[in-house]
Amino acid sequence: MTYNQMQPATPAQPATPGAGADVKTFATAVLLTFGTGLLMMDGWALLDSGFGAFLGLVGGGFGIFWWRHIHGKAFPRELSTKSVVVLAVINVALAALLLLLVG
Repeated sequence: MTYNQMQPATPAQPATPGAGADVKTFATAVLLTFGTGLLMMDGWALLDSGFGAFLGLVGGGFGIFWWRHIHGKAFPRELSTKSVVVLAVINVALAALLLLLVG
């Protein structure tokens, strides 16, 4: 008769985010900065002055502050795909508004 000794339990390792998390973080950084620039250009086009660009910059700053409040960090390591897609849709809407104002 053989006796099998119990092996010590190994602690569970936390899941490390892969390359997908890095891509989403990079996309978030690009979309937030590009969106702020689009918002500044929309303000400039709406008011035909630098004050409109300033208001767009202030609006972009509040947008980034709101994003940070929701996700805990401006560029979180683990981010849902839905958040990145919503940010991309907002950027497309800002670009479309700019094209409508200019053209």
